[in-house]
Amino acid sequence: MSRNSTTDRASGLIQPDSRFPSTGTADEIGDRASAHWRAIQAAVSVCLQPVISIHSGRCVGFETVLSGYERLGYASASGLLDAAHGLGALPDLEHLILDRALSLFCGGPDHPEQKLFLNIDTRSLSDARALAARITRYLQQYGLNTVNLVIEVAERHPIADLSQIAPALTLLRQAAGGIGLDNFGAGYSGLPLLYSAQPDYIKIDRFFIANAEVDTRKRAFLTHIVNLAHLLGVQVIAEGVDSDREYMLCRDSGCDLVQGFAISPPLSSLTDATPLHDGVRALNAQDRRNRGSDIKLVSAQIEVIPPLPDTASLDDAFERLRTGSTTFLPVVSALGEPLGLLREKDLKAYVYSPFGKDLLSNKVYGRGPRHFLWPCPTAEVSARAEKILEIFSSDEESEGIILTEDGRYAGFLSARSLLRILNEKNLAVARDQNPLTKLPGNAVINDHLTEALADRGAAYTIAYIDFDFFKPFNDSYGFRQGDRAITLYADILRKDLPRDLCFIGHVGGDDFFASIRHSDCAEAVKMIRHTLDRFCDEVESFYDEESRRRGYILGKDRDGKDVRLPLLRASAGVLHITSGQSVESIDEVSGIFARLKKQAKASPSGMAVAMLGPVTREEAACCPEADPSESV
Repeated sequence: MSRNSTTDRASGLIQPDSRFPSTGTADEIGDRASAHWRAIQAAVSVCLQPVISIHSGRCVGFETVLSGYERLGYASASGLLDAAHGLGALPDLEHLILDRALSLFCGGPDHPEQKLFLNIDTRSLSDARALAARITRYLQQYGLNTVNLVIEVAERHPIADLSQIAPALTLLRQAAGGIGLDNFGAGYSGLPLLYSAQPDYIKIDRFFIANAEVDTRKRAFLTHIVNLAHLLGVQVIAEGVDSDREYMLCRDSGCDLVQGFAISPPLSSLTDATPLHDGVRALNAQDRRNRGSDIKLVSAQIEVIPPLPDTASLDDAFERLRTGSTTFLPVVSALGEPLGLLREKDLKAYVYSPFGKDLLSNKVYGRGPRHFLWPCPTAEVSARAEKILEIFSSDEESEGIILTEDGRYAGFLSARSLLRILNEKNLAVARDQNPLTKLPGNAVINDHLTEALADRGAAYTIAYIDFDFFKPFNDSYGFRQGDRAITLYADILRKDLPRDLCFIGHVGGDDFFASIRHSDCAEAVKMIRHTLDRFCDEVESFYDEESRRRGYILGKDRDGKDVRLPLLRASAGVLHITSGQSVESIDEVSGIFARLKKQAKASPSGMAVAMLGPVTREEAACCPEADPSESV
C-alpha cells in the first residue's frame, strides 16, 4: 500500500494502492477496495507483551504488538500504518487494532488490575474527539475502567504544531487512564513533546539501553532521562530489554517498568499470565546486594497522608483540607498510583470568589481533582537517600516527594524529613570515612565486597591498588607531599571511574580499592589502567626538576650505599569475577589479591589481572592484560 492512494469518502472503503490495478469501472475499483480491506482484516492480528514492575516482578499490564502485516507484504508494522494513512484509513485500522487488543486483554485473569498500553499514531490526533469517543465506547463494551487503558503516542512523525497536542491529549486523558510517550529520545519532538504532553509514562528507546553497560555516555543519558521523568512524576518503561545484563542496568538506572524478550515475548493468549513474573523474580533473587540499605531510615520518616481518589468530589477535598493538618492532598488512581498533588492554594481563587466554591461543587460543571493536579516528584521507597534528594532538590516549588512501593502510593516525604534521613546517614558514613581522602574505609569496603561476592547476577571487576616506591618518596619529600600524592590518586579515582557503576574506597595509607559492576573485563581494565597512567604523569610534578629529568631519586640502602630509586607509581592487582560465579569468602579473594599484588609490582606495566570463573579463549583475548593461565 502506498501513500498516494485515495479513499472513497462516500463508501468509506479503502481504494487499492499501487499494487492493485486502478483501472476499470467505479464498481470494479470499489470491489477491489472491499477485497483489499477484507484482506487487511483477515491478516492483521495483535499480541500482548507483558510490562513488568522492575521492583517486584508484578505484571502491571501489556503492550499491544501489531502482527500479521508481513502477510500483506509489509516489512514492518510502521509500513502498514504509513500505507493506511496514505489511504486515509488510519483511523479504521487503529479502530480494528483497539477492538482486537481489548478482546485479547480481557481474556487475562487479572485484567481488572492491569493496564493495556495502546500505541496511537500522532497523525490520528487531528481528530482526537472522535478517537476519544471511540475509546469510551469500547471500554464500556468490554466492561473496563478508564484506568485500564494507557494511550501511547508515537514520535515517528513530525508534529507541526505542538500547541495543538495538549488539547488533543486532554481529550484522550479523559477517555483513558493515562498518557505515554513511546520511543522517547529517538523521535521527532523529544523534550518539547514531553513538556506539552505531560505524560504519565515515557518509554525509553532501546538505543539508550543497547550496550549501555560498556558505554558511559549512554548510561549517563539513561540516568538523566530517568531522573528528569521522576522529577515530573512520570514513570519510566525500559523497552526492548533483551538480556539479563540490560535488565540489571535498567534497574540500577532507576527505571520503574520493563519489557522485552529477556522478560517475555509477546503473547497470543493471556490464560497463563500470572501477576508475578518468575523471570524477574529470579533476576532479583540473584542480586543479593543490600539495595534497601536506606529503607529503614526512609520508612521511619514517611508521613502517610491518606490519599484522595481521583474520582472523589471537590466537596470531599475541601472538607479534607479544612479538617486536616496539611495544605495539600496526594491524589491517586483507582489502582493506587500517584497522580500528583491537589494543593489548597490552587483552589483559593475559586474559594474566595463569588459563587466559586458552589461552581466547583456543581456536578454539571464537571470539575474534579484531576483538573487541579500539581505534578509532584516521585521516588521508589527502596531508592537510595541521595537519589531521593537529587530528585527533590531539582524542583524548587516542590512540597516534598511522593514515595511509591512497587509503583503504588506509599506516603509522603517532606523536606524536613529528608534532611533528617540524610543527617543520620551522613553521621553513619563519617564514622568509617578516611579523614584524608573522605573515601569509605575498611568497614564499608568489606560490606561492599561481601555484597558483590553474593551478587551472582552481575560481573564485577575488583582492583586493589597501592603505590610503589612510596617510602623513598616520603623520606625525601616529607609526609605532607606523601599526603598530597594520596589525595591526588583519590581525586583521579573519583573523576575517572563511572559513579553509577563503580565503588571506590581507601583501605588506608597508600592502599585503595575499586569495584566496577556490570563490567566487561577489557573495558574495566582499561579504566584502571587509565588511572594508573594519569597518576604516574601527574605525580611527577611533586618532584624537583633534577629528579624529573633523571627519572629517579637518589637514596641510601640499608648498608648506607647510594642507590637509584624509581619515581612514584601506582600498581594494581585486578580480579574479574564472571556473572554467576560463586565465591566462598572474602578470605579466598584476599589470597588471590596477595598473589596479584606481588605480580603487579614486578610487572613493567604495574598491573596483574586474573579471571575468576569459566573463561573462554575469546574472553581472555578481549582482555590483553590477563594471562589465560592465571584464570582461577
